[in-house]
Amino acid sequence: MSLEDIAEEFARNVAAQTDAIWRGDRKGGNKYAKRYIAAYKKLRDHGEAGRYALAALLTHSRMDVRVNAAICLLSDRPAQAKPVLEEAAKGEGMIPFVASEALKHWNAGTWSLDVD
Repeated sequence: MSLEDIAEEFARNVAAQTDAIWRGDRKGGNKYAKRYIAAYKKLRDHGEAGRYALAALLTHSRMDVRVNAAICLLSDRPAQAKPVLEEAAKGEGMIPFVASEALKHWNAGTWSLDVD
């Protein structure tokens, strides 16, 4: 599987999780979250090439995909990730809230992506 395919798997499962949450399907949402976290870990294991593939999602058509990619890249590529989160945080709703929380912790110096 190419890195681009893994990044697409990440995006597909982020979108599926969001859609499951909107339907009130917590079990399905958790299933998709595990899948996109697994895809993120695969990308992370490829170092800079994996981060490059994930960074391509920062311009994805879906805000939830952009925000989740930015969250995963925040520690390694803050100059690319922060503007995505800042733009998303201007809105209202679940995804803008997630973006604003990530920024709040980043700005407070307490940011930690806990997916090991």
